[in-house]
Amino acid sequence: MSSSPALLDVSQAHARHTEFRIVDVRTPGEYASGHLPGALNIPLDRIGRSLPELREAAETRELLLVCASGPRSQNAARTLAGHGIAATSLTGGTASWSAQGHPLDYPAGGPRRVWAMERQVRLTAGGLVLLGLLLGLLVHPAFQLLGAGIAAGLVFSALTDTCGMAVVLGRLPFNRRR
Repeated sequence: MSSSPALLDVSQAHARHTEFRIVDVRTPGEYASGHLPGALNIPLDRIGRSLPELREAAETRELLLVCASGPRSQNAARTLAGHGIAATSLTGGTASWSAQGHPLDYPAGGPRRVWAMERQVRLTAGGLVLLGLLLGLLVHPAFQLLGAGIAAGLVFSALTDTCGMAVVLGRLPFNRRR
């Protein structure tokens, strides 16, 4: 098993678009803000529960995994590879796809305005660090440990290429609503 998933850039994926079963691993809220044509939405935190469906899909067509910018789809590809399911990740994700002028599909009601998960994580992490600093100055110095905990989480996230905060944020109602 390879630790690095197979990657395709947007031009390669666009040329072969109809050959793939496209799986968007973003939250439902992000998916509703625009997704590759024909993409199925299976959020990263649901990949494990969707293994039978994904295994069946991979038997008929090659899986192309997509997220906002690439890291989550690569993580999903590694997870699937660990279960014997081959998948390719789109480098640059949906952002690169649309930036190169390729169309996106939207739900029946039109696109939803939802921040990308990376942006939600940055806002939440920054807000918690500021809150910890303010409470540390105004209430008790021990509140500064909140900032230290967030910093440790960010370092762990970078080293493991996982993000526990994204998993938690992905469960919020505005990220789950279809």
